[in-house]
Amino acid sequence: MRRTTGRYSGYIRPFSYLLDLIIINILTGVLLPETIGFYYNIFISITWITIALNIGFYEVYRYTKAIEIFGKILKQYALFLVFSFAYIGYFSKYSQPSETIKYTTTAMALVAAFKFAVFYFLKRFRVVFGGNFRRVIIVGQSKNICQLQEFFIENPDYGYKLEKVFHFDKNESTENIESCFKFALDRDIDEIYCSLQDLSNSQVSKFVDFTDNNLKLLKFLPDSKEILSRNLVYDYYGYIPIISMRNIPLDKPFNKIIKRVFDIFFSLLIIIGLLSWLTPLLAILIKMESRGPIFFKQKRNGLNYKEFNCYKFRSMRPNEIADLEQVSKNDPRITRIGRFIRKTSIDELPQFFNVILGDMSVVGPRPHMVSHTEMYARSVDKFMVRHFIKPGITGLAQTNGYRGEVETNYDIINRVKYDIFYLENWSLLLDIKIIYLTVYNAIKGDEKAY
Repeated sequence: MRRTTGRYSGYIRPFSYLLDLIIINILTGVLLPETIGFYYNIFISITWITIALNIGFYEVYRYTKAIEIFGKILKQYALFLVFSFAYIGYFSKYSQPSETIKYTTTAMALVAAFKFAVFYFLKRFRVVFGGNFRRVIIVGQSKNICQLQEFFIENPDYGYKLEKVFHFDKNESTENIESCFKFALDRDIDEIYCSLQDLSNSQVSKFVDFTDNNLKLLKFLPDSKEILSRNLVYDYYGYIPIISMRNIPLDKPFNKIIKRVFDIFFSLLIIIGLLSWLTPLLAILIKMESRGPIFFKQKRNGLNYKEFNCYKFRSMRPNEIADLEQVSKNDPRITRIGRFIRKTSIDELPQFFNVILGDMSVVGPRPHMVSHTEMYARSVDKFMVRHFIKPGITGLAQTNGYRGEVETNYDIINRVKYDIFYLENWSLLLDIKIIYLTVYNAIKGDEKAY
């Protein structure tokens, strides 16, 4: 298993936010009088971000057209101008419409200039240096396939490197499909594009299963622009319609920010209010019973299959098989204090530091030790889908009876089903509900908590 790259750069968007905020705040001191006040800077910063999130101002992808960017700029400018006039007219005695217009227009012009500069720089960077690209293959033999093939070849600035076209039809043999899958793994393919009219339902299912289990992105070329499912998302590469198979709410920037803010706030609440005094107490009790560190550190797989160190209070005596074997009922490795903190889930509390570090979320699919992830990835259908989002301290599966030791295949299969449901139906209210149920189960006692 290899980790796939991000859907877009993780550095460009934060840089764009920061640069734009610097521009609009510096220009207030240059183009507006001092009587406007510092609170105006706070107001315009919050307003700018709020408008941008609602209109998708920073949602610029490798296939986005320049005219679409220009449209976003006009929307941002219009709304920013309206809110600037509203604040100044209501809170300030200063009333010079021409200077307000000059300020917002200048700020927007500079923001637009940098936005287009980054956009065209990335296009040029892909052509000249071959960087920031994604490896793709195409499956099918319809007219749409030829058009998409030409698009990828003639537009290297979009950052797609076409590795191969598989001319499949509905009568294609299983061996040839398997050779396609082998090619995708050997060449570390990022995205697979399939023509729906050239594949049977069973063949489509095979591609869905393969991409889900190997953390690849699957996209379809439709027969015509018909809505096949409410969860499917349409994009356009030039004038070619493309369907994205899986719609993940946490792919949206606004949802990411909301979840991250909640994670940080909730984690700080636990760290300051609980761990600040509980950690020294547990440290004494853990050390009194057995030698070894206070905290247990173990490699787990997180977002995009990336490994990270997951922290827990040590509940077992140091042993050589801690990274290989799950804890079972009446496990002799568990200490007396360890049995208590595992029963009450207190041993998981240090993972709130993992949340602050950005490796985990408060709620999400529970991460498995690396050896078990490799095993389940090979044997459990769609297991790898869980890695499209950050792992969590608790999750929907855990609140529905699938926590702790995996005793049968039924346990892990249902855990994956709950995790995928959570991934496709995330909301902040769902997170809050899962946290409540986790606390309730910890107080009530869970028979699988051992």
